[in-house]
Amino acid sequence: MRTFILIHGSWHSAWNWHKVIPLLEKQGHRAIAIDLPGMGRDKTPIEQVKMRTTVEKICELIDSIEGKVILVGHSKNGVMISQAAEHRPHKIEKLVYLAAYLIPDGKTQREYSLQDTEGVLKPYVTMNEELNAHTLRPEIYKEGLYADCDDYITELAKLLLSHEPVESGITPLQLTAKNYGRVPRYYIECSEDKAVTPYIQKKMYTETPCKKVYTMATSHSPFFSQPQELTDILCEIALAKEPVIHTEKVFN
Repeated sequence: MRTFILIHGSWHSAWNWHKVIPLLEKQGHRAIAIDLPGMGRDKTPIEQVKMRTTVEKICELIDSIEGKVILVGHSKNGVMISQAAEHRPHKIEKLVYLAAYLIPDGKTQREYSLQDTEGVLKPYVTMNEELNAHTLRPEIYKEGLYADCDDYITELAKLLLSHEPVESGITPLQLTAKNYGRVPRYYIECSEDKAVTPYIQKKMYTETPCKKVYTMATSHSPFFSQPQELTDILCEIALAKEPVIHTEKVFN
């Protein structure tokens, strides 16, 4: 049995994982999906949300769990699981990037997003300078996020999607080989993705190699369109054998 912590992407919240959680539990695993600060049911004012405090919330959850966890990050919030691994390498068994931003030390999510010129979302992002946050216009939801999902997902999204804080996208990651570098990484690419396109996904996992890259023929949201296939991949990753490394605990 493994414990998965599931981290949603931009504008979303824990509801992303409502199909995957029971499938993981059916396989004997534990799965926890959280609302990041300012998202979903978390009522932190969006203008107060910082990358540092978001990572702290993830680390607090990790610390509350006995044993190690597998941390899964979707889309933009690949940056969150990377930074959490820098602070809790002894508590994270594996990192899984699902069509996610896999960014090296000293770089930002925005730097890589700007290189992704074929994505369809950017013209539909509306900035709110006062909140230092942005939203995504609903008319692009289906094409950009849910092309192969049931239509009811798009209708739910119109009710549930919210502001996305800007600060975490422009904050350079602080990663070291000693901490982050010792946690095994896996990548799940989505070959029909129009939000984080296959071009930028491949660029990222080529620059920052992973133990294994899986490919799903889905759009950006396989947790909605192909939850069983995604669960099967996560279970395979959970069972993958890793070398035992004896190191001192690191507390930051």
